[in-house]
Amino acid sequence: MSTVTGAERTWMVSSQPTWNPGRVQPFFTRAVIIGAGPYGLAAAAHLNAAGVEMRAFGEPMSFWRKSMPAGMKLRSPWGGSHISDPNGRLSLDHFVESGGMRRSAPIPLQDFIRYGEWFQRQAVPDLDRRKVAQVDRAPNGFRLTIEDGEAVYAHHVLIATGLANQAFVPPEFRGLPRELAGHSVEYANLSGWRGRRVAVIGRGQSAMESAALLHEAGAEVEVICRGEVRWIGTEASGPDATGLASGLHRLIDHFSPPSPVGPFPMNWLLDTPSIMRKLPGAWRQRFNRRALRPAAAAWLRPRVEGVRLHPGRIVVAAQPKGGALLLKLDSGTSLTVDHALLATGYDGDISKPGILSPALLDSIDCVNGCPVLSANLESSVTGLHFLGCSSVPSYGGLMRFVWGAGSAARLATRGISERKR
Repeated sequence: MSTVTGAERTWMVSSQPTWNPGRVQPFFTRAVIIGAGPYGLAAAAHLNAAGVEMRAFGEPMSFWRKSMPAGMKLRSPWGGSHISDPNGRLSLDHFVESGGMRRSAPIPLQDFIRYGEWFQRQAVPDLDRRKVAQVDRAPNGFRLTIEDGEAVYAHHVLIATGLANQAFVPPEFRGLPRELAGHSVEYANLSGWRGRRVAVIGRGQSAMESAALLHEAGAEVEVICRGEVRWIGTEASGPDATGLASGLHRLIDHFSPPSPVGPFPMNWLLDTPSIMRKLPGAWRQRFNRRALRPAAAAWLRPRVEGVRLHPGRIVVAAQPKGGALLLKLDSGTSLTVDHALLATGYDGDISKPGILSPALLDSIDCVNGCPVLSANLESSVTGLHFLGCSSVPSYGGLMRFVWGAGSAARLATRGISERKR
């Protein structure tokens, strides 16, 4: 059990620490943000602008850089891919004006990573790139232990770790060696598969874009998925669409919000997460299922010509066989491949990142691994906020996309600022 210093005890009681210049002191602040992706950076920008004393920890855009394949492009449209800042001065448009990238649609992954790093330098120049090892409760707030042993105390902690450590691996593939199967987050590069046979499991954006990149790299690609691939976007009606259908798509795009989440007009409701939170839980769950169904952007469709699709099929067993992988399907047929790439999505669980102490985890009200959040994205533990994918069950599907970072940052900042007053 750690020893509580006089300065810590004073902070716990009065929130005004007494400093002793003769010894090393822990650090005290109003709020700490854990994570430096779009949600963490947006929250830091809004808190800074509101005059809230805070510290932010994390490597900027690390998940985007390490867990998404080179050559990938964003499914989100240009208007829904800005990282939020209070004055709107750090948008993608301003990054283009600064010479950081050329405007293009869809947005290349490497351009978006550079944009996020530029945003960080402008809005959060004092970002601390160290990792937070653990978060514990403390009287009147929280104690954070940094990887080098430093202690940081805060009244509020904002968890913005995104999809890190949330990958879902189907039971049939668990325990297989890395050379035979792996989740899509494990591949930062798909260019070394020429001449090899790869099975992609899934039918969403990640699955179809991985299939396209593998196919373009010279691999023989098979896509195995539970149903038909859903193509979304203005081009989704296909080359043979009538002028009326094409015009209807353009009209819907014109009257839709910047958010890429959900069909029109449901997307207007999803674009207001504070209203989504007030809906009955069953309704919110139904809207989330509808909005987050697996789908792929229509601009990928020409790039997967030549890829063999197995729609309506499920892998029921996966077994190593002579250095390859034997996949048995529910149809009774089998495929032998060199590797299986699992684009099987994510299974949100706040325990997986491993930074919340067991005692703190036990005190958070959760449903299926995700916290039940009140106003301002605050959990049942006062002062502990969750931003991003773990807030989807409470605030709606928008929180899975970059555009949702603005709403999350504004809600959390409002709650912390009001608590301060």
